[in-house]
Amino acid sequence: MAEDRQRVWTLLDTMTWTISYFKDRGVDSPRLTAEILMCHCLAMDRLSLYLEYDRPLNPEELGCYKALIKRRLQGEPVAYITGKKGFWDIEVTVSPRVLIPRPDTETLMETALSTIKKIQDMQEGQHPLKILELGSGSGALIISLARAMPGHQYVAVDVSPDAAAITFENARSLDCVPGVSVVSGSWFDPFAVDVRFDVMVSNPPYIPTRDIDDLVPEISQYEPRLALDGGQDGLGCIKEILFRAPEHLVPGGVLLLETGFDQCPALESLVKTLPSYEDFQSIKDEAGHHRVVKIKKRIDKKT
Repeated sequence: MAEDRQRVWTLLDTMTWTISYFKDRGVDSPRLTAEILMCHCLAMDRLSLYLEYDRPLNPEELGCYKALIKRRLQGEPVAYITGKKGFWDIEVTVSPRVLIPRPDTETLMETALSTIKKIQDMQEGQHPLKILELGSGSGALIISLARAMPGHQYVAVDVSPDAAAITFENARSLDCVPGVSVVSGSWFDPFAVDVRFDVMVSNPPYIPTRDIDDLVPEISQYEPRLALDGGQDGLGCIKEILFRAPEHLVPGGVLLLETGFDQCPALESLVKTLPSYEDFQSIKDEAGHHRVVKIKKRIDKKT
């Protein structure tokens, strides 16, 4: 944005310039990005932005906006710049301490909703279900489930105390406390052996270690590696969940895992070797990629 002390920069002027600037530098969704950053800078919604295009910006506002533009050009994700990200029908607080919620995970959300409803209908609402999210991050998934299907017991666990704190704050700000309880620990470590759940959901790290540095910089350089790194084959965390989950699932309980698009065959082969499970299913996302694995704990096994 060229310095011109004589010129009055309106919202329209500034936005037009920024959109062109972003396009020239290959920034994704240049118009949307420019609008979101401006709304954040001026603490207004997008409707107000459209209604006030003739509004002049003062030097402090221009300085704030230029700083945001610079951060985006350096590769910082918009969600980390604004501290907010939409998921399903909510907006949650995010920071570099948690993974940014993605549209892919809405496939996991949809599958979890249908699973909870099916179990609830089969039991004719005799008792609240217990639903666990492993690796909650921002809490977007577990909070969305709790809001969509109230009356059940929701528990979130994350190995990162910082992430667990963000989950709790998002649950509190969205009026989901005490409906959602939050603990910090590695996978099932916080739970005694007699604590069991009807449904477990997880979007665990599933990217092979060697592939992380090849991801786009806004992921590889900004998002927490702990939430991305699935080990040598990308299945390290998924395997640990699969091996340990039966101890904490009720008979007939369901485990739902988000996975990489190419990991379904390996997981199906693995699950076939684990006698605690049955009914392996793979659910595709809107792009037609295998995205969610759904398996059930056998009822006829000792528990």
